[in-house]
Amino acid sequence: MIKPKIFQWIEVSSYEQMSGIAATIFIDQLLAKPDSVLGLATGGSPLGFYKELVRHHQAGEFSFARATTFNLDEYVGKGPGDATSYHEFMYRNLFRHIDLAENRRHVPNGLAPDLAKECERYERLIAESGGIDLQLLGIGVNGHIGFNEPGTPFDSRTHVVELEEATRSSNARFFDRKEDIPEKAITMGVETIMDARKIVLLAFGDNKMEAVRRLENCTVTEEFPASILRKHPHVRVIYGR
Repeated sequence: MIKPKIFQWIEVSSYEQMSGIAATIFIDQLLAKPDSVLGLATGGSPLGFYKELVRHHQAGEFSFARATTFNLDEYVGKGPGDATSYHEFMYRNLFRHIDLAENRRHVPNGLAPDLAKECERYERLIAESGGIDLQLLGIGVNGHIGFNEPGTPFDSRTHVVELEEATRSSNARFFDRKEDIPEKAITMGVETIMDARKIVLLAFGDNKMEAVRRLENCTVTEEFPASILRKHPHVRVIYGR
Protein backbone atom coordinates (compact mmCIF):
# COMPACT_ATOMS: atom_id res chain seq x y z
CA MET A 1 0.00 0.00 0.00
CA ILE A 2 1.43 3.39 -1.00
CA LYS A 3 1.45 5.88 1.86
CA PRO A 4 -0.02 9.31 1.10
CA LYS A 5 2.43 12.18 0.77
CA ILE A 6 2.39 14.63 3.68
CA PHE A 7 3.42 18.27 3.22
CA GLN A 8 1.87 20.15 6.10
CA TRP A 9 1.99 23.91 6.68
CA ILE A 10 1.50 24.86 10.35
CA GLU A 11 1.20 28.61 10.91
CA VAL A 12 1.81 29.81 14.46
CA SER A 13 1.32 33.11 16.24
CA SER A 14 4.40 32.98 18.45
CA TYR A 15 7.91 31.57 18.65
CA GLU A 16 6.90 29.68 21.78
CA GLN A 17 4.02 28.00 19.95
CA MET A 18 6.35 26.93 17.15
CA SER A 19 8.85 25.53 19.64
CA GLY A 20 6.16 23.63 21.55
CA ILE A 21 4.65 22.04 18.45
CA ALA A 22 8.06 20.94 17.18
CA ALA A 23 9.00 19.50 20.57
CA THR A 24 5.74 17.53 20.70
CA ILE A 25 6.49 15.98 17.28
CA PHE A 26 9.92 14.83 18.44
CA ILE A 27 8.65 13.59 21.81
CA ASP A 28 5.91 11.60 20.09
CA GLN A 29 8.58 10.11 17.80
CA LEU A 30 10.63 8.95 20.80
CA LEU A 31 7.61 7.60 22.63
CA ALA A 32 6.62 5.58 19.57
CA LYS A 33 10.18 4.49 18.78
CA PRO A 34 12.59 5.00 21.71
CA ASP A 35 15.62 4.04 19.59
CA SER A 36 14.88 6.69 16.95
CA VAL A 37 17.69 8.34 15.02
CA LEU A 38 17.17 12.10 15.17
CA GLY A 39 18.69 14.76 12.94
CA LEU A 40 19.30 18.01 14.81
CA ALA A 41 19.98 21.62 13.86
CA THR A 42 21.54 24.71 15.43
CA GLY A 43 21.03 28.46 15.25
CA GLY A 44 18.34 30.72 16.64
CA SER A 45 15.30 28.87 15.30
CA PRO A 46 15.61 25.69 17.44
CA LEU A 47 16.63 27.28 20.77
CA GLY A 48 13.09 27.28 22.15
CA PHE A 49 12.55 23.77 20.79
CA TYR A 50 15.51 22.51 22.81
CA LYS A 51 14.24 24.27 25.94
CA GLU A 52 10.91 22.50 25.51
CA LEU A 53 12.56 19.11 24.98
CA VAL A 54 14.65 19.59 28.13
CA ARG A 55 11.64 20.70 30.16
CA HIS A 56 9.54 17.67 29.21
CA HIS A 57 12.49 15.30 29.61
CA GLN A 58 13.31 16.58 33.09
CA ALA A 59 9.66 16.19 34.01
CA GLY A 60 10.12 12.46 33.34
CA GLU A 61 7.84 12.34 30.30
CA PHE A 62 10.29 10.59 27.95
CA SER A 63 13.90 9.44 27.58
CA PHE A 64 16.71 9.89 25.09
CA ALA A 65 18.63 6.89 26.44
CA ARG A 66 18.10 4.66 23.39
CA ALA A 67 18.11 7.44 20.79
CA THR A 68 20.93 8.47 18.47
CA THR A 69 21.45 12.00 17.13
CA PHE A 70 23.24 13.48 14.15
CA ASN A 71 23.74 17.20 13.73
CA LEU A 72 23.46 18.81 10.33
CA ASP A 73 26.73 20.66 10.33
CA GLU A 74 29.80 22.17 11.98
CA TYR A 75 32.16 24.99 11.07
CA VAL A 76 35.53 24.00 9.66
CA GLY A 77 38.12 24.83 12.31
CA LYS A 78 35.65 24.49 15.18
CA GLY A 79 35.16 21.66 17.64
CA PRO A 80 34.51 20.72 21.28
CA GLY A 81 35.67 23.37 23.72
CA ASP A 82 35.18 26.25 21.29
CA ALA A 83 32.31 28.42 22.50
CA THR A 84 31.22 29.23 18.93
CA SER A 85 31.25 25.63 17.72
CA TYR A 86 28.08 23.64 17.15
CA HIS A 87 29.50 20.95 19.44
CA GLU A 88 29.30 23.46 22.28
CA PHE A 89 25.94 24.85 21.16
CA MET A 90 24.44 21.37 21.40
CA TYR A 91 26.13 20.64 24.73
CA ARG A 92 24.89 23.89 26.30
CA ASN A 93 21.35 23.73 24.97
CA LEU A 94 20.55 20.02 24.98
CA PHE A 95 23.13 17.32 25.61
CA ARG A 96 24.17 18.26 29.16
CA HIS A 97 20.53 18.26 30.26
CA ILE A 98 19.43 14.83 28.98
CA ASP A 99 20.20 11.12 29.33
CA LEU A 100 21.83 10.68 25.91
CA ALA A 101 25.21 8.97 26.13
CA GLU A 102 28.12 10.80 24.49
CA ASN A 103 28.73 7.97 22.02
CA ARG A 104 25.16 8.29 20.75
CA ARG A 105 25.38 11.95 19.79
CA HIS A 106 27.21 12.96 16.64
CA VAL A 107 28.39 16.30 15.26
CA PRO A 108 30.78 16.60 12.30
CA ASN A 109 34.39 17.15 13.36
CA GLY A 110 35.42 20.53 12.00
CA LEU A 111 38.94 19.93 13.33
CA ALA A 112 39.52 16.74 11.35
CA PRO A 113 42.92 16.75 9.58
CA ASP A 114 41.33 15.18 6.49
CA LEU A 115 37.96 16.80 5.87
CA ALA A 116 37.06 14.53 2.95
CA LYS A 117 37.56 11.45 5.14
CA GLU A 118 35.52 13.08 7.90
CA CYS A 119 32.62 13.59 5.46
CA GLU A 120 32.85 9.93 4.43
CA ARG A 121 32.98 8.85 8.08
CA TYR A 122 29.89 10.88 8.93
CA GLU A 123 27.90 9.46 6.03
CA ARG A 124 28.95 5.96 7.04
CA LEU A 125 27.85 6.51 10.65
CA ILE A 126 24.42 7.69 9.52
CA ALA A 127 24.02 4.64 7.27
CA GLU A 128 25.20 2.26 10.00
CA SER A 129 22.66 3.74 12.39
CA GLY A 130 19.85 2.76 10.01
CA GLY A 131 19.26 6.27 8.67
CA ILE A 132 17.55 9.30 10.18
CA ASP A 133 13.96 8.85 11.30
CA LEU A 134 13.14 12.51 11.95
CA GLN A 135 15.21 15.50 10.81
CA LEU A 136 14.95 19.05 12.15
CA LEU A 137 15.75 21.87 9.72
CA GLY A 138 15.86 25.62 9.64
CA ILE A 139 15.87 27.62 6.42
CA GLY A 140 18.29 30.34 5.41
CA VAL A 141 17.15 33.63 3.92
CA ASN A 142 18.69 32.38 0.66
CA GLY A 143 16.88 29.04 0.95
CA HIS A 144 19.78 27.01 2.27
CA ILE A 145 19.08 23.90 4.34
CA GLY A 146 21.91 22.68 6.49
CA PHE A 147 24.73 24.73 4.99
CA ASN A 148 23.80 23.73 1.45
CA GLU A 149 24.01 27.05 -0.34
CA PRO A 150 22.22 27.93 -3.62
CA GLY A 151 23.66 25.88 -6.46
CA THR A 152 24.44 22.83 -4.31
CA PRO A 153 23.67 19.68 -6.34
CA PHE A 154 20.60 17.84 -5.12
CA ASP A 155 22.57 14.57 -5.15
CA SER A 156 25.19 15.90 -2.69
CA ARG A 157 26.15 13.89 0.38
CA THR A 158 28.01 15.21 3.45
CA HIS A 159 30.60 17.66 2.14
CA VAL A 160 32.64 20.80 2.82
CA VAL A 161 30.98 24.02 1.66
CA GLU A 162 32.07 27.63 1.20
CA LEU A 163 29.61 29.80 3.12
CA GLU A 164 27.94 32.63 1.21
CA GLU A 165 28.22 36.17 2.52
CA ALA A 166 24.48 36.20 3.30
CA THR A 167 24.88 33.13 5.50
CA ARG A 168 27.95 34.52 7.27
CA SER A 169 26.16 37.83 7.88
CA SER A 170 23.13 36.02 9.27
CA ASN A 171 25.36 34.15 11.73
CA ALA A 172 27.42 37.21 12.71
CA ARG A 173 25.42 37.65 15.92
CA PHE A 174 27.05 34.53 17.33
CA PHE A 175 30.59 35.96 16.96
CA ASP A 176 32.41 38.92 18.52
CA ARG A 177 33.97 40.03 15.23
CA LYS A 178 33.02 39.51 11.61
CA GLU A 179 36.49 38.19 10.82
CA ASP A 180 35.90 35.40 13.35
CA ILE A 181 33.03 33.95 11.28
CA PRO A 182 34.29 30.80 9.54
CA GLU A 183 34.28 30.73 5.75
CA LYS A 184 33.69 26.98 5.46
CA ALA A 185 31.61 24.27 7.10
CA ILE A 186 30.97 20.55 6.94
CA THR A 187 27.30 19.88 6.23
CA MET A 188 25.03 16.98 5.48
CA GLY A 189 24.31 17.08 1.76
CA VAL A 190 20.91 17.67 0.22
CA GLU A 191 20.48 13.99 -0.60
CA THR A 192 21.54 13.05 2.94
CA ILE A 193 18.81 15.31 4.31
CA MET A 194 16.25 13.95 1.85
CA ASP A 195 16.99 10.40 3.01
CA ALA A 196 15.41 11.22 6.39
CA ARG A 197 12.05 9.52 6.77
CA LYS A 198 10.35 12.62 8.19
CA ILE A 199 11.35 16.29 8.25
CA VAL A 200 10.29 19.24 10.41
CA LEU A 201 11.30 22.72 9.22
CA LEU A 202 11.20 25.70 11.57
CA ALA A 203 11.01 29.32 10.39
CA PHE A 204 10.04 32.29 12.53
CA GLY A 205 10.37 36.03 12.06
CA ASP A 206 9.90 38.61 9.33
CA ASN A 207 13.34 37.84 7.88
CA LYS A 208 12.31 34.23 7.16
CA MET A 209 8.92 34.85 5.61
CA GLU A 210 10.17 35.52 2.09
CA ALA A 211 11.97 32.17 2.10
CA VAL A 212 8.85 30.45 3.45
CA ARG A 213 6.61 31.99 0.79
CA ARG A 214 9.09 31.07 -1.90
CA LEU A 215 9.16 27.49 -0.62
CA GLU A 216 5.37 27.42 -0.74
CA ASN A 217 5.17 28.57 -4.35
CA CYS A 218 8.48 27.78 -6.02
CA THR A 219 9.50 25.33 -8.66
CA VAL A 220 12.14 22.81 -7.60
CA THR A 221 15.55 24.25 -8.40
CA GLU A 222 19.09 23.93 -7.03
CA GLU A 223 19.22 27.74 -6.87
CA PHE A 224 16.78 27.49 -3.94
CA PRO A 225 17.96 24.36 -2.07
CA ALA A 226 14.92 24.08 0.23
CA SER A 227 12.71 23.63 -2.84
CA ILE A 228 13.73 19.96 -3.01
CA LEU A 229 11.66 19.39 0.15
CA ARG A 230 8.58 19.58 -2.05
CA LYS A 231 9.56 16.12 -3.34
CA HIS A 232 9.92 14.60 0.13
CA PRO A 233 7.16 12.24 1.30
CA HIS A 234 6.73 13.66 4.83
CA VAL A 235 7.43 17.32 5.68
CA ARG A 236 5.96 19.66 8.28
CA VAL A 237 6.75 23.37 7.99
CA ILE A 238 6.10 25.27 11.23
CA TYR A 239 6.30 29.00 10.63
CA GLY A 240 5.19 32.39 11.83
CA ARG A 241 6.18 35.99 12.44
